[in-house]
Amino acid sequence: MEQKRQDLKYWVGFSLVPGIGPVRFNQLLKYFGSLAEAWQAGPADLRQAGLDSSVIRSITTSRPQISLEEEMEKLERFNVQALACNDPQYPARLKEIYDYPPVLYVRGALQPQDEWSIAVVGTRRATVYGRQVTEEIVAELVRNKITIASGLARGIDSVAHRCALEAGGRSISVFACGLDIVYPVENTELARRIMSNGMLVSEYPIGTKPRPDNFPRRNRIMSGLSLGVLVIEADETSGAMITAHLALEQNREVFAVPGSILSPTSRGTNKLIQEGAKLVRDYRDILEELNLTAVAHQIEMKELVPPSETEAQLLKHLGAEPVHIDDICRASALPVSTVSSTLAMMELKGLVKQVGAMNYTLAREAREAYRVKVE
Repeated sequence: MEQKRQDLKYWVGFSLVPGIGPVRFNQLLKYFGSLAEAWQAGPADLRQAGLDSSVIRSITTSRPQISLEEEMEKLERFNVQALACNDPQYPARLKEIYDYPPVLYVRGALQPQDEWSIAVVGTRRATVYGRQVTEEIVAELVRNKITIASGLARGIDSVAHRCALEAGGRSISVFACGLDIVYPVENTELARRIMSNGMLVSEYPIGTKPRPDNFPRRNRIMSGLSLGVLVIEADETSGAMITAHLALEQNREVFAVPGSILSPTSRGTNKLIQEGAKLVRDYRDILEELNLTAVAHQIEMKELVPPSETEAQLLKHLGAEPVHIDDICRASALPVSTVSSTLAMMELKGLVKQVGAMNYTLAREAREAYRVKVE
C-alpha cells in the first residue's frame, strides 16, 4: 500500500504540470521506467525521452513549486482518491477515448454497475416541459439499473441528478474544478447526496477553481464514462451540444428529446435529430438502442460468469457492422459449437447483439455515423 502511494504521488505531481497528457505520460514511463525516475530527470534526459522544449520548460519550472507530500495530504484531508490510468479501478470505458485524463480524482465510490451509465445533459434554463421529461425518463432509467451521469449545472443537470437519487439510483457528477469546490454553490447539498449514492469525478487537482475553459473539457469525461448521451433541451450553441459532439467523436450514442420548433431551448435537440441522433419518446427508446432492456440480468450474468479468453478472441472479430457466425468461426479458427455457445453467453451479458439470421454486432458500438456541427 505504501509503495502504491509513493508511485501515485508522482502521477499526481505530473498531473499538475501544464502540457502533460496521456501521450507525455506514456513517453515518460517508456523511457524512464517509472515516474519517480522521470520526476528527478534533468532537461537533457527529458529531451532524450522525446519531449519538446516547451514541455521540458513546463516540467522544470513547475517541479520546484509542487510539494508532492502536500498534494497527497490534501487528497486525504478532502477524502479524495486519485486514480492513475494504470490502476485497475480506473473506469475502463473512459480509457477508450483518445484524450482520457491520466489521473482521475474521485469522491465516493465507483461501482461495477456504473458500467451501465447514461449522461443526461441540457440547458440551464429548463422549461416545465424539460423538467417533466427529465424526471420521467431518468426515473425509468434508474428503475432499469442505469447510472445517471451529468455535470451538476443548474437546470437539466441538477434535475437529472436529483431524480436519479430520489428514484433510489446512483449518479455520477463530473466537475470542472477541484473536488473541494462545489459549483454552483447552491448544489452543495446535492453534491453530498451524490457522494453517498455515486461519485464526484474530476481531472482537476484539489484547489482548481472553475474556469470557463474547464467546462467544455470536462464534458468529454461525462460522455467518455457513458454508453450514450441524452440531450434534453439545448440551444444550438450550448454546452450540451458540445457534449453531443464529443460523444460522437468517442463513438458513443447520442439521443435527443424533440421539442417545439418555436422554443429556443429545443433548437439544438431538434437539430441533433435532424442530423441523425436517436429521437427519444420515452426511456424504452434508449434501452432498446443500447441493448439494455435487461441490465439487471446482465449484471447478474457478469458476476456469475467471468470473462473468458474465447470471449476476448471473438470480440476482436466483431464491430458495428453485422458479421455472420460462419465468418466469425473462420476468422477465429474456432469450432462452430464453441463460437455459438460463447456468443449466446456474451449476448446474455449484453456484450453482443444478434441482429437476425445469425449475424452479430457489438452491442454498444455506434451503428450509424453522423456528424453534429457545433456553431
